[in-house]
Amino acid sequence: MSVRDEFDAWAADGRDRGMEDRHWHTAKHALARMPVEPGDVVLDLGTGSGYALRALHDTKDAGRGYGLDGSPEMAQNARRYTDEADSDDVGFLVGDFDELPFADDSVDHVWSMEAFYYAADPHHTLEEVARVLKPGGTFFCAVNYYEENIHSHEWQEHIEVEMTRWSADEYRSAFREAGLHVAEQDNISDRDIDIPPAAEFPTDDWETREAMVERYRTFGTLLTVGVAP
Repeated sequence: MSVRDEFDAWAADGRDRGMEDRHWHTAKHALARMPVEPGDVVLDLGTGSGYALRALHDTKDAGRGYGLDGSPEMAQNARRYTDEADSDDVGFLVGDFDELPFADDSVDHVWSMEAFYYAADPHHTLEEVARVLKPGGTFFCAVNYYEENIHSHEWQEHIEVEMTRWSADEYRSAFREAGLHVAEQDNISDRDIDIPPAAEFPTDDWETREAMVERYRTFGTLLTVGVAP
């Protein structure tokens, strides 16, 4: 199954909103770190419902925001979720990560949450990100599916699209190979998810409370920040 088919189905049954609710737990902390200044151009790779662009527009007065998604249904929903007041500054387009439809040195910041690992050629995607970023521009790449997070490894069994599972070291190396300086990398824990007391385990999803704590409080979201030279 293609990325388009997979996520068209997700958008059709409302799972894009569910993704937004879950991702926001850690995305809000990563977005707050972005050095977006009024008027900056922002690109959101794998925009889904478009929540990140709307947040940056509302809280940091970002300029033009572009949300790119491989799913036409996702892009259509994102447009529908965006208020008319924001629609002049925030737009959504359909495309993949292999050939970003932007000129060289034309974007101030790139954001991607839980989408980068769907890239058919992630090394080339990083080269494309480096190409479109202005000097000093940043790429904030946030993923929950990565090597150290052992609790995420089974996700591939539940989705037909091939996913790339890199370690934190592999993310840093790939960023540098693409010409991006690695400014920071860390784990953002999910403090919003409710973790029941030990007496309530096992649950439908977790055998032990320790495993659930490790997943959300220790591993959380891996954030890698690259800067264009």
